[in-house]
Amino acid sequence: MAEQKQGKGFLMVTMEPTPAYDEDFNDWYDMEHVPDRTSIPGFETGLRFVCINGWPRYLSMYDLTSIDVLEGDAYKSRAWNGFSAWTKRMLGKVRGQWRGSGTQIYPGQALTGHFARLTFLRFHNAPDTLADRITQGVRANFEKRPETLQVRVLRSNYNNQIDYIGWIEACAPFNAPIDVTLFGDAARYLDIVNEYVPYWTRGPLAGVYGDKK
Repeated sequence: MAEQKQGKGFLMVTMEPTPAYDEDFNDWYDMEHVPDRTSIPGFETGLRFVCINGWPRYLSMYDLTSIDVLEGDAYKSRAWNGFSAWTKRMLGKVRGQWRGSGTQIYPGQALTGHFARLTFLRFHNAPDTLADRITQGVRANFEKRPETLQVRVLRSNYNNQIDYIGWIEACAPFNAPIDVTLFGDAARYLDIVNEYVPYWTRGPLAGVYGDKK
């Protein structure tokens, strides 16, 4: 299967700081990293999530107009050699770091929505011959459930490693378990089944903290 260009692109990262750096880590993400990334042309969303079932603790997700955004000068000037001093310091204090980037293969043009629960499935190093089976299995497991708001399947090709992602947005926790038999031979590549909630950016609570005028 060739790299698909017709769908929207994405960039996602998982990581967890050591406990002593959790506050600094969230300050960095909230005040520098996400605002910087979402200011780059082609970045359509920049959202964070907290793991409540699984590991690592934090997941960030960026929807892109296309995967080609990551090859543009605007992004390259702020990544890798363009990392800020704060970014370099934080990346030395995390564990569980995984980066995925590629193309949304189903449904193709959807953006991350508003939801209460995210189920995140990773099929690690899955061959492209199983792309249809993974997509069919994710859809069969989740699309008809009453809790489901949106189902997406993403193909990551980062550093020559192919991973498939099932991204399921829901309005409530699911009441029934995943039926792994629906994935057929692809089930053996499933190595992450995490559940997340949206991250709430820290700050003063309106009407309670802060100066009153």
